[in-house]
Amino acid sequence: MGIDLRTKHVRKNVRQNPVSEDPYLRLAVKLYKFLTRRTESTFNAVVLKRLSMSRVNRPPVSISRLAKFMAGKDEKYVAVVVGTVTDDTRHLEAPKITVAALRFSESARARITAAGGRCLTFDQLALERPTGAKTVLVQGPRRAREAFRHFRGIHGKHAAPYVRKGAKTGRKHENARGRRHSRGYKK
Repeated sequence: MGIDLRTKHVRKNVRQNPVSEDPYLRLAVKLYKFLTRRTESTFNAVVLKRLSMSRVNRPPVSISRLAKFMAGKDEKYVAVVVGTVTDDTRHLEAPKITVAALRFSESARARITAAGGRCLTFDQLALERPTGAKTVLVQGPRRAREAFRHFRGIHGKHAAPYVRKGAKTGRKHENARGRRHSRGYKK
């Protein structure tokens, strides 16, 4: 008798390809699928997984965050962002760094190149560092989206209510059932 493996309806809930129709992104996925198969580098597997993620799970990374993670590192290191690199006007001096990313905002690209750094695409990175040697993978904060302020699972009863734009305070908000004893019940 064989073992009854209960795998009839089991499926892996992991994206194999991006949902986006962007041809550059599709080519990048093709390239990193090849590199993942042909090299024993976990870096390529991680980049491939992140390339297939939704935009919500690929948050932007600012220049100041890159500067923080690359501080004290040798100039040979490359910062790798599977997402967008944005400018941070609060950070006065852009560091001289090499960054590989899917996208750069115009001002971020200008500041990095003006400081003597380089902005690479993922195909250029694959040619320079096929195994991901001397690279630093950087991610932005996923929970920084405004939507997370309203999620009760994270903040409990302190979650921000959904009220009309501009009116964050005032008498006429939070009058619904479940919020006041005078309106049926209070949770």
